[in-house]
Amino acid sequence: MEKEENQNSTSANQSQDTVNGTEKPEENLTEENKQETDQEPKEETKELAPEEKISELEDKVARTFAEMENQRRRFEKEKEEAFEYGGYSFAKEALNLIDNLDRSKQVLESDDNLKETEALKKTLEHLDIIKKDLISIFEKNNIKPIDSLNKKLDPNFHQAMMEIEDDTKEPGTIIQEIQKGFTIKDRLLRPSLVGVSKKVTTKPEKNQENQENQENQENQENK
Repeated sequence: MEKEENQNSTSANQSQDTVNGTEKPEENLTEENKQETDQEPKEETKELAPEEKISELEDKVARTFAEMENQRRRFEKEKEEAFEYGGYSFAKEALNLIDNLDRSKQVLESDDNLKETEALKKTLEHLDIIKKDLISIFEKNNIKPIDSLNKKLDPNFHQAMMEIEDDTKEPGTIIQEIQKGFTIKDRLLRPSLVGVSKKVTTKPEKNQENQENQENQENQENK
């Protein structure tokens, strides 16, 4: 009996020790965690009022509609340009036909063996007819030649290749057309290559030398 009482007392002491040794640290940990959670800042989520939510949604919808409208306008513009200027590259390449006709005429006209012959005259007439037909076809498709001769130089339509001294024309007047330019509707297809007039430049040094030489000759004759 005494042994059993001693065992019971030792087990009771052990259980008391476990209570004193293990449960108290757990209580301390939970208290520390509570203190840490109490010290952490609480995130405040402000809920929008119904009127503010409606206003925000209306703004998003308005922006979406504006972007859709801009895209629609861009698409319409691209479609219109593709319809009106879809043949731009083809038209620009087709101008080489007119250039080749002009070159052929120049070669034939500069041939000494063909000058003043009936064959040359008939050939040039046929080349002129072909050129007129081509220009007529171009004009039906809104491709028109640029008028250049005796016009003031316009950088939007002309490209000056040389200056020619001419006192009969105002400076900057086109007096020679090297290559004809064309437009397609309101767009430049290619500029006209031209020569423009400029004032005749006098060289005062040479004039002075000539005058001095003339005076010397007159003095010698008088002697």
